[in-house]
Amino acid sequence: MKKSLGKGTHAMPTPVWLVGSYDKDGKANLATVAWGGVCSSDPAAVTVSLRKSRHSYDAIMQRKAFTVNIPSQAFVAAADYAGIASGRNADKFAAAGLTPVKSDLVDAPYVAEFPLVIECRLLQVVEIGVHTQFIGEIVDVKADEEVLDEKGNVDPAKVLPLVYSPTNRAYYGLGAVVGQGFEIGKQFMK
Repeated sequence: MKKSLGKGTHAMPTPVWLVGSYDKDGKANLATVAWGGVCSSDPAAVTVSLRKSRHSYDAIMQRKAFTVNIPSQAFVAAADYAGIASGRNADKFAAAGLTPVKSDLVDAPYVAEFPLVIECRLLQVVEIGVHTQFIGEIVDVKADEEVLDEKGNVDPAKVLPLVYSPTNRAYYGLGAVVGQGFEIGKQFMK
């Protein structure tokens, strides 16, 4: 029998993404976001949600762009730091030992050390309760060659991305492959 947990953010896991933006003074900033995901395949788009009180909120609204930087497990401390420090009072890139790279395609920085980066142009803004959902059209995806498989696709086993559990505030790594998409379920087709 299942036990009711009531309303809450129990969906799991959530991604650990660092959203890159430039503030009004042109300073590169990062915000760790767990409320995010793919929201459209055509146009290719992702969504991230932030509170209006966050330093990155104004930056994204003003610059109409952001990057999604996907850290490997080696950067868990930097990812956590970027979520607990404010870009108003700190240079998160410098403090975490990360290198900002100016995107050639959107008005936002990305993290040189992270294996996977998604560059986004702001497509739509949706107000939802205490959060604002930023929908970004994917302009380009950049990946370190070391995280690509033999077909040129991103291999999660090589990226080693982090996931987050909101209920216990813990970071996790991904486990082993348990089945092939669009294949394993065919056993139920008649």
